[in-house]
Amino acid sequence: MIVFLTVCTRAREPWLSTQENHQLLRAVWAQAASWLVGRYVVMPDHLHLFAAPNGGAHSLEAWVAFWKSLFSRRCGMGGRWQRDHWDTRLRHGESYASKWEYVRNNPVRHGLVTRAEDWPFQGELAVLPWLGL
Repeated sequence: MIVFLTVCTRAREPWLSTQENHQLLRAVWAQAASWLVGRYVVMPDHLHLFAAPNGGAHSLEAWVAFWKSLFSRRCGMGGRWQRDHWDTRLRHGESYASKWEYVRNNPVRHGLVTRAEDWPFQGELAVLPWLGL
């Protein structure tokens, strides 16, 4: 199972896409290991990521709450996340590739770069194998 997740900043405040926040998110996601983070893009006021369970007991909701709290404590910015998030379970392997193409072009559509590969706040922490259930 692969889940596509969008998390926004509170009131869509554009503070998220900095090198410091990018590195902190990567560290927090690595520590919050009950779910694996695959490909992701960090935008100024939201982020998109793909995640898959990693044998942990945490629900997706508990995992998101955990890493948001950990991030906020480490950077001293409590309460700067939107309370909820949006998620959808991918139904077939091709949807991961097609959704990734859409997500990776987000910075281009927002006028932040002219080519998706030039956006510095993106990456992949784990290769998420498609395990259709």
